[in-house]
Amino acid sequence: MDDLDRLAARLRALAPSCGPVRLIAVDGHAGSGKSTFSARLAAAFGGEDVPVLHLDDLATHEELFAWTGRMLEEVIAPLSRGRSASFHPYDWNLRRFLPARPLPAAPVVLVEGVGAGRRALRPYLARILWMDRAAEESWSRGRRRDGRGLSDFWDGWTAAEMRHFAADPSRPYADILVRECPEGYELSTVATGTAQSDRSITEGDRPTQAY
Repeated sequence: MDDLDRLAARLRALAPSCGPVRLIAVDGHAGSGKSTFSARLAAAFGGEDVPVLHLDDLATHEELFAWTGRMLEEVIAPLSRGRSASFHPYDWNLRRFLPARPLPAAPVVLVEGVGAGRRALRPYLARILWMDRAAEESWSRGRRRDGRGLSDFWDGWTAAEMRHFAADPSRPYADILVRECPEGYELSTVATGTAQSDRSITEGDRPTQAY
């Protein structure tokens, strides 16, 4: 059993946090590898259906971080009642919302995106996983991935992300740090009592305890 298999088993054993759902946040800076990690973690549950909600589907050009209301109304409220959610994903090319997409109230649901561990969502989260890659490195990776055509968007995004995390940081509340390695991931738990300390979200914090 590798680290992701063990992590999947550990998350599956948690008490539900949002109705019958164990809602797991995968947060980190843009470009830190959240989407790839979330897909691999979901696959580590084997044949179990583990939906992944991408926060890019809730954000818009005009509301990069002002999606909290839609998240609470369209996703959290129904899941907390044990019902499948139904949200309208945003199309970044067409600049409009698409028809509703279902999100089942599965035993484990991953929420992936910048701000997944934000203050308004924490009461409904079973765990917060933080991609432990510094902001500048993450943004450089994202810019290389998206190309020069989106450089203006990235300029606006990085400024908005800095404002968001300055006002509503996720990193100090992380339960598990995820560091991408040449092969696989290194997972470290945050020592009891330190997760909610007032630490910078961009500093190179070392894991406090091996996973």
